[in-house]
Amino acid sequence: MLRHPDIDPVALQLGPLSIHWYGLMYLAGFAAAWFLAKRRSHQPWSPLNEAQVEDLIFYGAVGVILGGRFGYVMFYNFPQFLQDPLWLFRVWEGGMAFHGGLLGVIIAVALYARKIKVPVVSLWDFIAPLAPIGLGLGRIGNFIGQELWGRPTDGSWGMLFPRDPSQLPRHPSQLYQFALEGVLLFVILFFFTRKQRPPLAAGALFLLCYGSFRFVVEFVREPDRHIGFDALGWLTRGQELSLPMIIIGGFLLALAYKRSAANGKAGK
Repeated sequence: MLRHPDIDPVALQLGPLSIHWYGLMYLAGFAAAWFLAKRRSHQPWSPLNEAQVEDLIFYGAVGVILGGRFGYVMFYNFPQFLQDPLWLFRVWEGGMAFHGGLLGVIIAVALYARKIKVPVVSLWDFIAPLAPIGLGLGRIGNFIGQELWGRPTDGSWGMLFPRDPSQLPRHPSQLYQFALEGVLLFVILFFFTRKQRPPLAAGALFLLCYGSFRFVVEFVREPDRHIGFDALGWLTRGQELSLPMIIIGGFLLALAYKRSAANGKAGK
């Protein structure tokens, strides 16, 4: 059995200002995405030049924060929002959701694509390999903050979280998500996008892989206490939100290659 190192979630205290590790992980994720995007902007098929990368990262950051908060409120705590609508704006009380952040980024990137007059699909493909960096670092932030832990297990890898009232050994599901949604997803998309692919293929592959990884990890991740299982006695809210990603991602990936093959035949 393992024991959580019980790291202080506050990385730095500056008078009344508390800087949390989770926030630093967000910053590190945006910085790493900016660095990689700068390098990727020199690919012959890049829809952006290097000077446009900073604006793209800014739009993406706004989309992540606004969408993540909106998604958490609407997908996971809608009854509280109905009782207290202003809670939506009290972001300092915590609460972010990946699926909401994804929608926020999709909208933000679409707006930026319209501004610079490039195909929105090209920008979605461009950011696909950038996103897993922030996702992985975010899960490290969850692990440090002892939140979103896994279900109880009697395996030797079970971990005791000091802030867990039940004090049961649990799956360190944050680390599973770091490995799958962060490391593995980044490796897949990084190497996939080293060559020019059909339009929409990279974005579709992101949806398919993330949705699949998240769906699997949810089997060992503790459901939200105020929600529990949504359907069939085992389906979680995270799995319900990931299923459309798997279906849409698979459909769009097949469509991208089908169109590419059709265009290739038409050009002969």
